[in-house]
Amino acid sequence: MKVIKKPLTELRRPDRNVRMHTDKQLKEFRRSVEMFGQIRPIVVDEDGVILAGNGLYETLLSLGRTEADCYVVSGLTEAEKKKLMLADNRVFDLGVDDLAALDAFILDLKDDLDIPGYEEDLLRAMVMEADEASDALLEYGTIEPEQAAAITETREKYAAREEAAAAQAEEVAPAQSGTASSTEPAKRFILCPKCGERIWL
Repeated sequence: MKVIKKPLTELRRPDRNVRMHTDKQLKEFRRSVEMFGQIRPIVVDEDGVILAGNGLYETLLSLGRTEADCYVVSGLTEAEKKKLMLADNRVFDLGVDDLAALDAFILDLKDDLDIPGYEEDLLRAMVMEADEASDALLEYGTIEPEQAAAITETREKYAAREEAAAAQAEEVAPAQSGTASSTEPAKRFILCPKCGERIWL
């Protein structure tokens, strides 16, 4: 693939583009270009019409750049150009993240999580311990403070009931009868922390 430099003034937006670029996406495009430079070419036809890379084109214009790395595709029919535009916007979406690899990258990067396309706080939350993550979610505004307090209180009460039930577990001998054997082993039970019923072991 031969990549050439072309003035941005020679490139043209297509009449229609199937991908709408949000302000947030263009902001992340800009961060990426500022951090790494242009890392992939804009794909154009012989007339300079953009087939793939409209968001990158808009970003370079906003940064005041005058030229871009381009890959010129020649000999395509109008139908093939439309297929290329559709495929470029769709094929990438069909992939899925390897979360284990993503976690490993985040851990390797430690505190350096300024990565275009990602929110730093959410990256940190992905590799936090459970208690840390709960605190982070609360700070992020996912749940109200009152809800968080109620959840914590409920959890503590349930844990206390479990401890009390375990402490009350006792051994009882079976009722003595004329036929009962004095060597019959004792039975154990605990009290269910939810309903208070005996659970025989």
